[in-house]
This record gives sequence, structure tokens and C-alpha cells, in this order.
Amino acid sequence: MPFCLGQQSVVSQQATLTLQEAESVAVANQPRLLAAQLRARASAERIRQARSGLFPTLQANATGALVADTGTATAAGNLTTSSVSDRFAYGGNLTQLVTDFGRTSALVSSTRDTAAAQNDVATLTRAQVRLNVRETYFQVLGAEAVLRAAKAAQANRQLVTRQLSALAQSELRSTLDVNFAKVLESEADLAVVRAESGVAQERTRLATAMGTSQPISAALADVSPSAEALPPSLDDLQQEAVAQRADLGAAQSQEKAANEFALSEKRLSYPSLNVLGAAGQLPYHDHTLHDDYAAAGFNLNIPIFNGNLFAARRAEAELEAQARTRDTQELRLQVSEQVRNAWYRANEAFQSLDVTARLVAQSQEALRLAQDRYQAGLGSIVELNEAQLNETSAEISAADANYTYLTRRAELDFASGLLN
Repeated sequence: MPFCLGQQSVVSQQATLTLQEAESVAVANQPRLLAAQLRARASAERIRQARSGLFPTLQANATGALVADTGTATAAGNLTTSSVSDRFAYGGNLTQLVTDFGRTSALVSSTRDTAAAQNDVATLTRAQVRLNVRETYFQVLGAEAVLRAAKAAQANRQLVTRQLSALAQSELRSTLDVNFAKVLESEADLAVVRAESGVAQERTRLATAMGTSQPISAALADVSPSAEALPPSLDDLQQEAVAQRADLGAAQSQEKAANEFALSEKRLSYPSLNVLGAAGQLPYHDHTLHDDYAAAGFNLNIPIFNGNLFAARRAEAELEAQARTRDTQELRLQVSEQVRNAWYRANEAFQSLDVTARLVAQSQEALRLAQDRYQAGLGSIVELNEAQLNETSAEISAADANYTYLTRRAELDFASGLLN
């Protein structure tokens, strides 16, 4: 089912919500991602701003002096001319940059790289949103697995309490066993209450991760852990991360932008050449003036001395570019560390799957034997309770291992740049 912004109520009306659908809702609705995308578009507009310096500038003007003393030769302010007289004129001015020795072009390149970095930031935000959805989705599934185990333990203890009560009435069991069973049943009830609260809290977190204020009431489609082991080669994953990590791409683009900006600051001390043109008409004027006017020329600006302003700006930009290079190197080291740690954590979780599966089978067999012993009068209620606790704990550990592995696989995919 397709999702779009403004259709948040669709989520709560679904019978089942899959992980892919949850991610689609988050990508469409998450304000943090939408803000990053808008900033990327805003950054792209700065390219046009910087490029505008390469194009001609045309301005239209209209000037009038309708009450003037024709005997006046000078004036102060906006009407200053060689002769102040009654007149009205309209026309235009054209200015075109001929060359500034590449300074404007360097600024355009710098803003283009900055815009590319902002696009990478938006891509990184998208990956973070997807990772957050996956983590909360698996946490909901894990909390629901704990709730199922708690309810199963509750039902089992309720059954034991009823059986013991019936046996106590026949004087086949002591009232002590009945009271002890009721205590265990109350503990199971409390565990169910806590598990239900945990599910509600995790579903609230999932709704926030999806960017919706509507509660997530739909059942979540289960996700099974992959039967395949993790890729054995860390070098391949690290190379993939270097090629695809959006934050590393953003750092590299920012480094290039800083280098281009340093180049533009260096060219501040170079001359700049502009050609100028002006033309217009004077429909109302003094008889001593012509009916129209036109002029063309050039302006060569050669910086000579400005208190070392340009030198300081150049030095600042070059030092900032060097710092950006070090930032990129540092981030590359961090990416390598993140990939390694994510792989080790995922591999640990993968190996735990088989261990917890064996633990569940062993605890179930131990519970069966404890029940047989108790029914045969060979075991105590304490022994049965311990077996029940061990079986419930094993079920919870197995569920936790499954969703922990899925979460760590998602973290590994993020560290490798696969969630872009």
C-alpha cells in the first residue's frame, strides 16, 4: 500500500504493518528528513547565486528634475551633474564581467561542492531514519515476544494453581503448595502487566520513528533472522563503506569546497575587468541637452593595499581547507572502526542464535521432567517453579537473541552505507 505525507491515519487502520511499509511512512513523513531535503534544495540555490556574477547585469533607470534653476552649475546629492536643469530621462545600464582571473568560477565550484555535501547530509539523514525505524520495529517485536512468554507462563501457573487447589480439596496436596502457587501466579500477573507496558512504550517509539503522531495499533509482520552467516571479509565491507557512506561523502565534498574557496580568496588580490554601457532618452530636457545619450567603457580594478585584508582572508581559507582534510581523515578512521565493531557485534549475535535455541529445548525438557516429578510426588513446588522460570527465561533470551541479531545487522548495514 503506498504512503504519502498526510496519510498518517492509514497506518493505524491497517491489519498488518511490514518493515518496508514502516520505512516508507518514515521516509515520507519524518520531519528531520524533510528538513534535510529542504536544506539541500536551499543549498543548490547558492550555486545560482554564485554563478550570477558571470552574467551581465542590466538595470533600468528613470531620473527627473522638473523644477530647476538653469543658472546653477553644480548640485549636491542625487541630482549632481555638470549642469542642473529641468529634465526627465530614462535608460539602462549594462555591466559585464570580463575576467576576475577565475575567482567567481572558484566560488561557483565551492558552492557546488557545498551543495553536494548537503545532499549527502540528506542521504545520511535518510539512512539514520531507516535505521531508527528498523531498531524500533525489532524492539516492538522483541517486547511482544516477551509478552507472549509472560502470558504463557501466566497461563501455566494459573493451571498449576487450579490443579493444586483441586488436589488440596481432596487432601492430596498441602495448602502450603496452594499458597505458594498463588504467589507465583501473582508474580506472573505482574510480569504480564510490565510486558504490556513495555509493548505500549515501544510502539510509541515506533510511531515517533515513523514521523506519525497516530498510535501504531496494527500487528507487525515478523522478520526472521537470516540463516546465512555474516560476510567473512571485513576488508570488503570497509571498502564498501568508504564508497557509500554518506557522511564520508559529505566530508569529502566539504573538503573540496574549502579548497575551492581558498583558491577564490587567493584570487582576491588579482585585478578584475568589467565593461560598462549606458543608453537612454531625454523626452523632457533643457534645450542645451541632446534628446538621447549613450556611452560605453571599461573599469579595471587593481587592488594595491587594504591593510593586509586579502592576505588574512587567504590565510584563513587555506588553514580551514587543511583542517577539512584532517576532518576527512579522522572520519575515515571512525568509519573503519564502526564497520569493524558493527561486524563483531553482529557476529556475536549470530552465534548466540544457536546457543539460545539449544537453551530453549533444554529448558523445555527440564520443565517437562519437573512437571512429571511433581505430579508423581517426587518433586517439590519450588523445583517446579524453578523449572518454569528457567523455561520462561530461555524463551525470552531466544526472542531477544533473534531481534538483537536483526538490530545489529541493521547497524552493520548502516555502517557499511547500505541504508542510503
